[in-house]
Amino acid sequence: MAERTKLTEKTLREAVPIVGRDYQIFDSELRGFAVCIYRGGGRAFTLDYRHAGGQRRMTFARWPDWSVSAARGRAREIRRDIDAGADPLAERGALREAPRVSDLIARYCAQHLPKLAERNAADQRAALAKLVAPVWGRKLVTEITSTDVDKLLNKIAEGRARPHKEKPNNRARKLQPAKPKPVRANRMGEVLRKMFTLAVEWGWCDQNPAQRFHRRVETPRERFLSQAEITSLAAALDRSEDRRAADIIRMCMLTGARLGEVRQARFAQFNLEHLSWSKPPMMTKQRRVHRVPISEQTAAIVRQRQRAVPNGIPWLFPGDTPGQPVQEV
Repeated sequence: MAERTKLTEKTLREAVPIVGRDYQIFDSELRGFAVCIYRGGGRAFTLDYRHAGGQRRMTFARWPDWSVSAARGRAREIRRDIDAGADPLAERGALREAPRVSDLIARYCAQHLPKLAERNAADQRAALAKLVAPVWGRKLVTEITSTDVDKLLNKIAEGRARPHKEKPNNRARKLQPAKPKPVRANRMGEVLRKMFTLAVEWGWCDQNPAQRFHRRVETPRERFLSQAEITSLAAALDRSEDRRAADIIRMCMLTGARLGEVRQARFAQFNLEHLSWSKPPMMTKQRRVHRVPISEQTAAIVRQRQRAVPNGIPWLFPGDTPGQPVQEV
């Protein structure tokens, strides 16, 4: 049987390491409580106990970070849990293997984002990497609370100071004041809500901390070109040497379509006889085919592009990279 003595600060200071092996000095006051003297000179507090018929040893604190009295008090707490049927080593192992928010982000990006539109998926992936991972990445999924969600979204909504656009190469330029980002905070809240909903389905947590996040008031932006601006823009497009870019902008004006929809348009999507444009699911928010009427002016642009684009190329506006639509306008 190992020799027991009352552990004190003096005991630990005077303990001499043994070359080639570690050894323990057991406490005479608390069953299983000991200090391990490592061959390299380090000292750590341990607790030996039995669970399910097996002998276990748990290292829970280091000296001198923990005093002997503090370690003995912690050992008593652990011993009470053991006597109640707990296995602290198994719980520690389960905690070590528990999924963290970084794991949740990785699985969300791998399994859910491919189901979304490419642009939407890219935006969510970037937002999670820049706004969520640096703050929560090392936290356990089960540790995130609704308060954590509120704090993160409040920080996003406040915005952050950015350099003035003038003199972009001047590192000493002043920062613009932070600009509130309520819309971005709302979009991030929706992403977190979906991500934690999936975490509940996967059994990684019991409840969704972002289920009822505070939604901020969004002020929609409305901006219409005046007749004078339309006339001026049309004149500038007529003078432009880049006919491809000019036609893209004209189609955006004539159809109200997004720039990405026009850039990626294909000849096969247009029915010039019935004057319609069938947008495929991958290009629409509703993820289904969207048929819209087009004007004679739009049809004229499509016919002009048919004459300008070589045979065999499906894109209305082919890019400089073979097999790809135009990327920049």
